[in-house]
Amino acid sequence: MTPSEKFSAALAACPLVAILRGLSPADAPAIGEALVGCGWKLIEVPLNSPDPLVSISSLAKAHPEALVGAGTVLTARQVHEVHDAGGQLIVSPNFNAEVVRQAVALGMVCLPGVFTATEAFAALDAGAAGLKLFPAEMIPPAAVKALRAVLPGETLLLPVGGITTANMAGYRAAGASGFGIGSALYKPGLVAADVKRNALDFMAACAGTIRA
Repeated sequence: MTPSEKFSAALAACPLVAILRGLSPADAPAIGEALVGCGWKLIEVPLNSPDPLVSISSLAKAHPEALVGAGTVLTARQVHEVHDAGGQLIVSPNFNAEVVRQAVALGMVCLPGVFTATEAFAALDAGAAGLKLFPAEMIPPAAVKALRAVLPGETLLLPVGGITTANMAGYRAAGASGFGIGSALYKPGLVAADVKRNALDFMAACAGTIRA
């Protein structure tokens, strides 16, 4: 299965990206198993985490059915490093055409961060597989709805930053395709059971159901 096919399948099953900022290689196996075991197949380890390439490599090998990669990717060189580590997903807080083009050239899925319609169209033109709307604290559902009205209908919009189980429904109603979930899902110090509990809560909220 290609990275693009993995991405499509993962989004269809659970349109949530796990942002594991601060994850250490020692904790990666248990946290990865907790997430993949309950249906999360999109996993990013931000590059400002401890030894992120080691974690990415171990997660990619342990869970070949998942799309694993890096967040906070800022340069084309970093794209290559992630690719060499076995990562297939590139996520950035910003739009950098060189980063997107390099990821696409290597067959990776790229989700650049955008804030405006101008950035959104430029990112799509560069080959982005979807758009990370960041920071979502400054992009309310009304703004998502406005972007959805002008972007190509198939565009994937994933708000990131400040997403909670309480505000997901408003974004989904406005046209969000999925979400990136960070510290509300995982932060250093949480054990696998905590992360699994958080993951299940977010899955239920995204699906519009309520867990007992």
